[in-house]
Amino acid sequence: MQGIEGLSERFARIASRRASREELALCHTPEYIALAEREISSGYPELSTGDTVVSPGSWEAALLAVGGALNAVDAVMGGIHQNAFCVVRPPGHHATPDRGMGFCVFNNVAIAARHAQRKHGIRKVLVVDWDVHHGNGTQDTFYRDGSVFFFSTHQSPFYPGTGSEGETGEGAGKGTTLNCPFPPGAGRKEILTAFQEKLVPAADAFRPELVLISAGFDSRAGDPLGGFRLTDEDFSDLTRVVLEIAGRHANGRVVSVLEGGYSLAGIAKAAAAHVQALSDPCSQS
Repeated sequence: MQGIEGLSERFARIASRRASREELALCHTPEYIALAEREISSGYPELSTGDTVVSPGSWEAALLAVGGALNAVDAVMGGIHQNAFCVVRPPGHHATPDRGMGFCVFNNVAIAARHAQRKHGIRKVLVVDWDVHHGNGTQDTFYRDGSVFFFSTHQSPFYPGTGSEGETGEGAGKGTTLNCPFPPGAGRKEILTAFQEKLVPAADAFRPELVLISAGFDSRAGDPLGGFRLTDEDFSDLTRVVLEIAGRHANGRVVSVLEGGYSLAGIAKAAAAHVQALSDPCSQS
């Protein structure tokens, strides 16, 4: 596999921008948006809604993280690029409509899904989350909404304590949440098998028009917070499964958004493997 050095020069860059309050409100309450801005600008060390540590630059970073994901959706939906990987911070999948959690202020991938629906007329979106932690905020956002299918592999028991197999959605969203919790030590056998045997048939039945990835690399072996054992090659193979789904149902359209990852060397290697798989024409056939 090509080294990390020089990898970025092979790909086009999509500029970021600040998301607007209207765009944040696609998934978050006005009250929470105002609270987050007020507490960050006032110098709070963490949001009062939970355990999200913030600094004076967190508001600007959070707006740019959301805006970068939205610009990536626009570029892919506009046919400029087949797929995109958003290297953004802070991550987002723990942020609920009215609460910041974990290291997350706003839910980047959830807002991207709603943006695709509102601006581009997409009816069905698939969100695939392989972060070691359960994406409770993404699940909460779409739990009663059958237009977004949420699939997650994650360590259990673990933070935030959600994501049991019995959580499958409610009302119009019944059957559009699919959780695959695994114990510490799980790796390729468990997670790739879940993608192949559970995600693929569910996606084929759902037929998404856009696929989003919550790409958390804290599920990589050696991450200081996670207990999974995925390798860089495993992330390549997980990516190929997602690309095959997108190729069948979504004209190949995939937008991947960075979530967790707490080993600097590990996240760099795993992300490089992920991006190389995204760029491989053989993966998109």
